[in-house]
Amino acid sequence: MKMKTINILLVLLMTFSFAANAHGDKNKDKGLFKGVDTPAAKVVLAFHQALETGNQKQARAQLADDVTIFEGGRVERSADEYAHHHMLTDMKYLAAMKSDTLEHQVTILGNTAISASSSQTKGTYNGEERDYQGMETMVLEKQNGEWKIKHIHWSH
Repeated sequence: MKMKTINILLVLLMTFSFAANAHGDKNKDKGLFKGVDTPAAKVVLAFHQALETGNQKQARAQLADDVTIFEGGRVERSADEYAHHHMLTDMKYLAAMKSDTLEHQVTILGNTAISASSSQTKGTYNGEERDYQGMETMVLEKQNGEWKIKHIHWSH
């Protein structure tokens, strides 16, 4: 009987530990930032920096020519399409906002990398207060020895 009780306690402890880790602990950053010092992650960060500072040339340079970008129920199917339509609006928006990265994980699988992150964004744009958590997924591909962003999905 004693062994059965110990086994039940171990199962409960493992279940509780898994549940706590699955939902995160706001006081811990352990595991929330992985792979952020990899070359692929540096491309993602350079893209964000370029958007935030209004550097169109640098932002465009991080994108594969045939990138697809999903945002707000819309899709842009090339880097040129994004550069000529939505990029400038994104830059103006980000210049007015304050965004803090809450989590960023980058996984490299051969010539493909996956970047997944969440952020908290606050500020005023066009006279409207905004405060929301956003999610971003990027797929990168190594092309001619350089990482390029092949797909972006933004949501909040």
